[in-house]
Amino acid sequence: MEHDEPRAQFRAITESDAPDWTLIGDQFLGYARGLPERVLTHLRLLEGDYGGFPVDRLEHCLQCATRAHQDGRDEAYVVMALLHDIGDTLGSYNHADIAAAIVQPFVSEELHWITAQHAVFQGYFYFHHLGFDRDLRENFRGHEHFVACAEFCEKYDQNAFDAGYESAPLAFFEPMLRRVMSRPQNGMFARFIE
Repeated sequence: MEHDEPRAQFRAITESDAPDWTLIGDQFLGYARGLPERVLTHLRLLEGDYGGFPVDRLEHCLQCATRAHQDGRDEAYVVMALLHDIGDTLGSYNHADIAAAIVQPFVSEELHWITAQHAVFQGYFYFHHLGFDRDLRENFRGHEHFVACAEFCEKYDQNAFDAGYESAPLAFFEPMLRRVMSRPQNGMFARFIE
């Protein structure tokens, strides 16, 4: 596969220099601007994947985001609600960790924590049907975001499996996602991105 764009020529990072990293940084910024589109493409992979649920995984995410939006939540919250289960395709056993890693640079610490812990908190509503401890979330009791995560699961997540619900289409959320993901707010790259 041919690459037309210029590339650094080092064989090991120890051989690199400042011009190499200027070149890499410039190309990184261009690639990073495409992140929202790549996230939307991956989110679309959830369409048609029911996994036994009454609605497919994309519809579940759309219902969560629609409910959050209709409840007056800000764009970062709505985008977190939209993406909270995006990890289902690649992280069957740790989907919340995958989703949390994706949203972390763009949302508050609270929204990141909600995303990371929602699977445990969601278990309150069904773990007992599987013979698990539905109160696993109690291990987090006293955490500053406990109530916020419990609220997310109760108000937006556990009830977003309604086949008759009219959620907003993905296109409605695309501009929000693009705005939220346009610039990292957290993490080591936040100070470098203008």
